Amino acid sequence: MSWTITGGHALREGAMTAGDVTLAGGKIAQGQGAERAFDASGLLVMPGLIDIHGDAHERALQPRPNVDFSADFALRDASAQLLASGITTAYLGVTLSWEPGLRSLTSFEKTLAALRNPPPGPEMRVHLRFEADNFEAEPAALAAIEAGEAHLLGFNDHTPSIRRKLGNPKELGKYAGRAGVSEEEFRARAEAAFARRGEIPESRARLSAAAKSAVIPMLSHDDANLEDRALFRELGAGICEFPITEPVAVNAREAGEAVVMGSPNVVRGGSHLGWASAAPLAERGLVTVLASDYHWPALLAAPFRMAARGVMNIAQAWALVSTNPADALGLKDRGRIATGLRGDLTLVTPEGALAAVFVGGGLAWVSPMAAARLG
Repeated sequence: MSWTITGGHALREGAMTAGDVTLAGGKIAQGQGAERAFDASGLLVMPGLIDIHGDAHERALQPRPNVDFSADFALRDASAQLLASGITTAYLGVTLSWEPGLRSLTSFEKTLAALRNPPPGPEMRVHLRFEADNFEAEPAALAAIEAGEAHLLGFNDHTPSIRRKLGNPKELGKYAGRAGVSEEEFRARAEAAFARRGEIPESRARLSAAAKSAVIPMLSHDDANLEDRALFRELGAGICEFPITEPVAVNAREAGEAVVMGSPNVVRGGSHLGWASAAPLAERGLVTVLASDYHWPALLAAPFRMAARGVMNIAQAWALVSTNPADALGLKDRGRIATGLRGDLTLVTPEGALAAVFVGGGLAWVSPMAAARLG
């Protein structure tokens, strides 16, 4: 089915301009005479949101400790939530850890299986967040990369920080509950993983080689210092995600690399961990991509919060959640409104309320208030 979105202001070539947008054959097209119309008067017609890293699907898989749902059921829930957040391309942050339960190899394989027959909605891809010392699962990670079932490789290393928290009963209970094991077993598994730290460099090299062969992008995660950034740059990780300090972000930008921070950081006014604040760094060009991180609705809210600060306009702020992530991920077919690109659009009010979402040229979601706009 073809559509014409009429009467709105569309983001084209970095500026908001009045004019219709036509969708045909799943893509943005030229011309009129479409089968259906959507009256976008008073709305902003924007490129679909692209989420480089979202973990919120984990709450669909495990809404409470020791309460698990099947991956296919959880992904249907995730798809609906993504659409209601305006997201048209979602890189699900699928953590493959030595931990049992939610982030285990079994959970990873079930998620991959469910994605082979994905629910309707946004395009869901896998951001493989591989824990550095999860050596037993490395063959499965390599196989997923080779098979084209992992679309972004993230180098994670949370074991040292987890191990430091094991003396805190509250933190230990949280980790054990997520893993579905006793506190004693979780402690033993953490210590066993930490004991093999010397094997990490060779494992990372194998993963890097596989990602290069498959031509998928790589990113580092939580770089604490310039040495970390240099190490992952050498491995081929051209995206710096969640740098802990400003000098790391400066270094990455000087190298022409994308820098990712979380949209909840922008919406809340700072990092929940007390790290660098994303909004001022984005205004200075040091953060180029915003991710939903753990809260999908924040991705839609963040550009409007950025624009309200008065340094960026909405077109500039929207690039952080559409054009820039597309460029960082090598997605040449989306992230902009231009003839021949995917028909992925997010329609919003000037205040930031979601009105409708088009995915692959088709209407995928419409708010009750905007349903009367259909023609």
